Amino acid sequence: MTKPINILLVEDDEIDIEAVARAFRHETRLNFVVANSGTEALSSLRGEAGCEPVPYPYVILLDLNMPQMNGFEFLEILRSDPKLRETVVFVLTTSDRDEDRITAFEYCVAGYFLKPRINASYSNLVTFFNSYQQMAEFPPQRIV
Repeated sequence: MTKPINILLVEDDEIDIEAVARAFRHETRLNFVVANSGTEALSSLRGEAGCEPVPYPYVILLDLNMPQMNGFEFLEILRSDPKLRETVVFVLTTSDRDEDRITAFEYCVAGYFLKPRINASYSNLVTFFNSYQQMAEFPPQRIV
């Protein structure tokens, strides 16, 4: 039996959070966690600032357009952290800009999802992650 994975949604928009949460609410093999900012996500991943660490294995769904720390700033910090640099990250954004896609893949994201294409059917995202969870192998968790 495959181990459940944790989906960490890094998103500041309450409507998007609710839509994604609704799609994941009946899942038993996918645990859903929300961080409202890049700073909160890093604290959750590291188990800092009174946050419970997100259990491994986990995958991040990352919005790019957030205040304080945007998605690219988050990725830069994540990729420079020896314990977190191999984290699987999928971008979930409204940005259809070529420059953003190029930059995201330069930070080694595993995929780039456009909210307008998924919008009404976040259930497709759940189907994707169910398949991903069943087929993907995760590296052992680094202890540095």
